[in-house]
Amino acid sequence: MKYYLVSLGCAKNSVDSESIARLLNRDGWTATQTPQQADLMLVNTCGFIKPARDESYEYLAELAELKTENQVLVAAGCLSERVQQAILTEVPGVDGIIGSKRWMDIIPFVNQVRQNYKLSPIYYPSGESFGDEPDILRASILGNSAYLKIADGCRRKCAYCSIPLIKGSTVSRPMESVLSDAKKLEQIGMKEIILIAQDITDYALDLGVKNGLESLLKYMVKEIPAIPWIRLLYLFPGQISDQLIELMAQNQQILHYIDIPLQHAHPDILKKMNRPSDIEWITRTFEKLRSAMPDVAIRTTFITGFPGETEKEFDFLLDFVKTMRFDRVGVFPYWFEKGTPSEKLGDPILMDVKQKRLEALMKTQGKISLSINKKFVGKTLQVLTEGTQEGMIVGRSYRDAPEIDGLVFINGDVPLNELVSVKITTAMMHDLIGVPAII
Repeated sequence: MKYYLVSLGCAKNSVDSESIARLLNRDGWTATQTPQQADLMLVNTCGFIKPARDESYEYLAELAELKTENQVLVAAGCLSERVQQAILTEVPGVDGIIGSKRWMDIIPFVNQVRQNYKLSPIYYPSGESFGDEPDILRASILGNSAYLKIADGCRRKCAYCSIPLIKGSTVSRPMESVLSDAKKLEQIGMKEIILIAQDITDYALDLGVKNGLESLLKYMVKEIPAIPWIRLLYLFPGQISDQLIELMAQNQQILHYIDIPLQHAHPDILKKMNRPSDIEWITRTFEKLRSAMPDVAIRTTFITGFPGETEKEFDFLLDFVKTMRFDRVGVFPYWFEKGTPSEKLGDPILMDVKQKRLEALMKTQGKISLSINKKFVGKTLQVLTEGTQEGMIVGRSYRDAPEIDGLVFINGDVPLNELVSVKITTAMMHDLIGVPAII
């Protein structure tokens, strides 16, 4: 029996996809890269915003068009959790639907679908909470880096966000399970573990543990000493404690990299977003981070065109970005989402306006990024090498999370999948170029 698996959306979804694959493999299935050869075609969908939903529908429709009489097509993941009937309406060829909360039941579900799919599509009801499969590694491996999921869902009530509608409130994995997976990743030679959750600063509070992230990190630096990089994604504004800052500053394993999505800077917009609106407090937090770790790389994200955002409020955001000088910035236009708290605000700002503001913000950040990158010329960075491109070795420094940040291009012969010392010779807007450092 063969399966073809497509994973869409974020790294958290990739963890679920690889967990599903491991369960299928354990049950005797074999992966194939060709959908025509598969007995089971499975799309782990994303349903966060409209473009993601459209992509999910497109993949499902393509596979439904290819499907033969003896194949089954399954929609899994976030879109399946949120809009079961819409999937069947958009893609009648889907044979089964299983939501994001029940990934661990993929084997009995697939067996049920294969037995009954010719009668009618099967929907596997969502459970009340997330489960765990003790013997299945809850990580997505990318080269010598691994995303390790420590929690799912989110208890925050951000006005624009559909995650609580899809995932429910925060459900943390037990610390012993996370540590067990970390040790497995150490044993197979990973160089980087990326802890991910919708809000890792909220980790283990639902389990009755205060300062759960700090506790987890203290255990990790003791129990997986052979993994040189531990990266944190994503931290919630207002929840970065002095203890966490001190812990990061004192442990080289925990990378001096912070991804703290702010979404805006004007207090009035932040209040409408149901986000932390005390910008002075947030600014002080960045000052603490930079004081404790002068080399800290700070990444954030912003939304343009949130309902009611005026030109004056957008200009405030632009000035904030100029003042704070973030290392990395991602910008997204506001997408109207039914069922979210912001639904009542409508979608009054035209997409053209949202896009122009996005471009203006990215243009401003581009100049800042280039200026910051130029300061690394002549310095030596540790780089995790990952591949080749245009005749050069390509890797990432501590400042670069996979797939979202910059790269370091190396002119010279260095081993792949290793940490190497690189002397930076050239700075670009997002990337750096260097040569092997002579030590």
